[in-house]
Amino acid sequence: MTARIEIVATGATHFPAENFLNRELGILAFNRRVLAQARNPRTPLLERLRYLCIVSSNLDEFFEIRVAGIKEQVKLNSVVATTDGLTARAAYRLISDEAHAIVEEQYTLFNDELLPKLAAEGIQFIRRSHWSEAQLEWIRGYFFREVMPVLTPIGLDPSHPFPRVLNKSLNFAVELEGKDAFGRSSGAAIVQAPRVLPRVIRLPQELCDCEYGFVFFSSVLHAFVGELFAGMNVLGCYQFRVTRNSDLFVDEEEVKNLRAKIQGELPQRHFGDGVRLEVADNCSTVMAEFLLSQFNLGASDLYRVAGPVNLVRLMQVPDWVLRNDLKFKPFQPGIPKALQKSHAIFDAIRAGDILLHHPYQSFTPVIDLLDQAAVDAQVVAIKMTVYRTGTDSVLMQSLLRAAQNGKEVTVVVELMARFDEEANIGWATKLEEVGAHVVYGVVGYKTHCKMLMIVRREQTQLRRYVHLGTGNYHPKTARLYSDFGLLTCNEEIGADVNEVFKQLTGLGRAQSLKHLWQAPFALQQNMLAAIGEEAAAARAGKRSHIIAKMNSLLEPGTIGALYEASQAGVKIDLIVRGVCALRPGIKGLSENIRVRSIIGRLLEHHRVFYFHAGGKEKVYLSSADWMERNFFRRIELAFPILDKKLKRRVISEGLQMYLADNTQAWDMDSQGGYHPRRSSRSKPRCAQSELIELLGP
Repeated sequence: MTARIEIVATGATHFPAENFLNRELGILAFNRRVLAQARNPRTPLLERLRYLCIVSSNLDEFFEIRVAGIKEQVKLNSVVATTDGLTARAAYRLISDEAHAIVEEQYTLFNDELLPKLAAEGIQFIRRSHWSEAQLEWIRGYFFREVMPVLTPIGLDPSHPFPRVLNKSLNFAVELEGKDAFGRSSGAAIVQAPRVLPRVIRLPQELCDCEYGFVFFSSVLHAFVGELFAGMNVLGCYQFRVTRNSDLFVDEEEVKNLRAKIQGELPQRHFGDGVRLEVADNCSTVMAEFLLSQFNLGASDLYRVAGPVNLVRLMQVPDWVLRNDLKFKPFQPGIPKALQKSHAIFDAIRAGDILLHHPYQSFTPVIDLLDQAAVDAQVVAIKMTVYRTGTDSVLMQSLLRAAQNGKEVTVVVELMARFDEEANIGWATKLEEVGAHVVYGVVGYKTHCKMLMIVRREQTQLRRYVHLGTGNYHPKTARLYSDFGLLTCNEEIGADVNEVFKQLTGLGRAQSLKHLWQAPFALQQNMLAAIGEEAAAARAGKRSHIIAKMNSLLEPGTIGALYEASQAGVKIDLIVRGVCALRPGIKGLSENIRVRSIIGRLLEHHRVFYFHAGGKEKVYLSSADWMERNFFRRIELAFPILDKKLKRRVISEGLQMYLADNTQAWDMDSQGGYHPRRSSRSKPRCAQSELIELLGP
């Protein structure tokens, strides 16, 4: 039996609930900022469509996880208030109203602005009422050839109860009259759209008066649904989609084989409790109420939409349309000069620490490092953490090759990485098959830190080469997310990383680390201490400054420390992409705190923490946001930038450019509202564009 480590949260806040903002409303506020990108006429047209789809994808996960959790609390009649003072029932009402408003704005934008503008550019989504005879004939052939053979209509009667409907799948509720071949007349049927069928179909160009003509799968089925019910009259056919609770709950302390348990639970994720029902706006009231009853949902859970019930399926359209003039201008990631001079990456790292700033600089050096290590005769061991890496990862292929070449390969795979569990189990199985050591971290704590260590025999000694990062080992997201990575062979950092790996793979007490701040042991305490030192400096009349960039700021103890630092006179600049529970700009509480969010073509993902520290300027990069889960329920790292030149780079590229941004920045007010930051008196500044220019080849 493994004893669970007891972690005591420090820095509990004494500030009242009115000084905090609601997490879920903050998530919806973030999605409003993303939606604003879709609304912005300066955004290239196909990218506007992509942003619209991103909002839908974000809302899907929001309902699957956050809303599902709140509805569970409501079901249990929980009266416990969160940090912001709201009970689950009160929060749900506010969330529901705001979510309905966002969805309505989405479809208004889609129908009234994006579709007409796309049509003007020769990209048309052709409605049934506008099909020509030639188009109708082609679509009829497509239906009988590609669609009808894989459909299974289910009539609802005592022998055919309502079918199990997969999470987020496309379905059709059909109202019928008449009798079938067996004399049955249930009046209703369900048609489930198989996932193998595309939701958007391109018509042959010769049949269109435009370059790109598309039809929705839903339009095709609506047009020919009568073919599925011979001799009966179709009174109505309505798209619907149910979103289910998809949070995977596994009591790790009660499980003997975690991987087997998760494998057994994964199929059930698709059939969790219903959370949201989306229907086409033409759905009859009777049918909508019937569907709600099937999923045990209420009227507030119903979302009527004027168009496809799943806008996420349009995400591929910008990639299908070969119109670069309607997309962001592509850019080529650069390679650090230190790596341009040498093909031997180990030689380059020995010459000095190397900072990688993705996606402005290529992720290829990380791939090359592992690739070279896999075949280097001097490499004796490789250790790596895996949180999200994808199903076709070249990095995992290198680890497999390294194990096959006789290296000691140890991989800490996080099996509970939400929505990546299946891919991670697959890689764990493959790694074990070639003799790698695969462990699953520590019971009760997700392994979220990003670290890679390569041990190489050089002459008479073993040298550790380390990569530490703020983002996942995922080549695809490394092209879309902003992240920092550090390549170093610093002996003390290598010793720290080795100690963390010992904790993850073995047993024993946590040892103090020389440079790294580690959660769940010391990360929050060290952050609070650094904030406290700035506050003490301010009280002594000395210069003080805190700048922090992250995805989310929620942990109440840390927020309380920031409030106290502000009251002491510390200047605090926070760059928080997503949800922020802190209220800035309140006199006597937070008037010295500014909060801004950057929303652009790339997803801001790196976490950067700066403390003036009496002029020493401490800079840490991290895999962790300032959230309770990151501080107390995950294994995380924050690592310092020790090289002075690289430290200046991080301050400039990761913080100062973002503070100067006046084209993609949103300033947050004390009520949680966001306002685009514009300055007519200064030239436009865009951090992402400047970094593309600065770090490109």
